[in-house]
Amino acid sequence: MNSEELKINVEKALDEIRPFLQSDGGDINLLSIEEDKLVKVQLVGACTACSVNQMTLKSGVEMTIKKYAPQIERVINVE
Repeated sequence: MNSEELKINVEKALDEIRPFLQSDGGDINLLSIEEDKLVKVQLVGACTACSVNQMTLKSGVEMTIKKYAPQIERVINVE
């Protein structure tokens, strides 16, 4: 999978999880994909103050991204 395909797949993953975040008043933005292994995102809206946003990031966002792009090793939130 080349870098453009990877970005498309990561965007598909975010589109899958976005409705759940938006239903709680939040959202997520893709900031970058580095070395085709690390995805940097930014949780916005209600997600920034949510006490479980790290759990959402790991069990929801990261798991969904890895489903679409298995070579991704890590997803981090940039505040």
